[in-house]
Amino acid sequence: MKKMIHSGRASLVTLIAALALAACGQEQPQQQQAQQEAPPHAVEVAEVARQDIPLNKSYPSLLRSDSEVTLVARVSGFLEERHFEPGQLVEQGDRLYTIEPDLYQATVNQRDADLQSARAELARAQRDAQRFEQLLSQNSVSRQQYDQALADQRVAQARVAQAEAALTSANLDLGYANVTAPVSGMISLSQINVGNLVNSGTELATITPLDPLEVRFQLPQRDAFELRRQLGEESEASDITARLTVPGLSGGSGSELEGQLNYLGSRVDGGTSTVQASASFANPDGAVLPGQFVRVRLEGLKRFNVIAVPEIAVTQGLMGPRVFVLDEESKARERTVQLGDVAGPWQIIVDGLEEGERVIVGDTAGVEPGREIEPKRFEDNAEELVERVEEAEAEEQQAQAEAAEEMAEGAGDMPADEGEEGAQ
Repeated sequence: MKKMIHSGRASLVTLIAALALAACGQEQPQQQQAQQEAPPHAVEVAEVARQDIPLNKSYPSLLRSDSEVTLVARVSGFLEERHFEPGQLVEQGDRLYTIEPDLYQATVNQRDADLQSARAELARAQRDAQRFEQLLSQNSVSRQQYDQALADQRVAQARVAQAEAALTSANLDLGYANVTAPVSGMISLSQINVGNLVNSGTELATITPLDPLEVRFQLPQRDAFELRRQLGEESEASDITARLTVPGLSGGSGSELEGQLNYLGSRVDGGTSTVQASASFANPDGAVLPGQFVRVRLEGLKRFNVIAVPEIAVTQGLMGPRVFVLDEESKARERTVQLGDVAGPWQIIVDGLEEGERVIVGDTAGVEPGREIEPKRFEDNAEELVERVEEAEAEEQQAQAEAAEEMAEGAGDMPADEGEEGAQ
């Protein structure tokens, strides 16, 4: 009896399994048919064409002030006064140090007296020469005596010139006794204290100009070539806007300065394959100081006659970066591409696309090779397209998070008895 029951159960199980397999066999063609009959996927499509793309690039640099000046004593003497506070902003011409000016004023007075004496001697020699000239015409003196008078006059003239030069030198030393600022900027700590003896050549302090700032940086050869091409065709270096970003100051008013490119080198460094450039930045508040590591970003730089697609159109495939192009039947086909620079929302394509091809430039979610595409018009605004897709993804993620949160709350509200029943 038990054997018959087992045999009946086995037959029933076999029948159920056969029915299940038959149902699965019918469901699979239905799914394939449904997939084949899926409506075309609507997405933005653009025809590939070459264009000029604005390119914003940044380059690292160590900020320095090319106009920095080290103050050096040019005369010897005791340092009597200091007329500034360390870290103070000084203006060109401000008096900074006084080095025993009375000593040099006395030297000036002495040299001035020497000059007056030499001039008096010259006046006497000139009168003698005139007198001897008249006596010579009357044959009252010899020619030798007249020549001696002329020689004395020339010697007196030379002594006057020598005295004038000595007075000029004394006045220069008197001027050097009062050390003034040759440039405007922030002055450092004083290297010598008041009361010490300084000699000619002693370093006193350093003045660092902060406004404007001159920044030198290196451009890669390709960027320099494109920039020189652009400047040669339609603009000047000052038309290129440069922005200076200082790490660690984000959010502050002085974290970024705006300036202009003012120099682009004419030769390539053989060791680094770069070209030197410089830009100037207004820094009236002294928020940025030399010695800081910064990044210089150029705006207005272009890539000419390139193929580019919105960055969102590029995805990663098995063979590398890829895009989807449309064939003659408007079906998506995968295409591996070689990438170039990223220009804002645009991705420059170096190889893999040809002019005239239709490429999917919108959101590639749901796009698979072989799927029929309903082309939507692309308005050539890559930035707006990227923002729209990012907003849609953010909304979808938020909806998924809310759904997950509701499920978690529902599981938490389930009575303990039901949970135990389900476990049993």
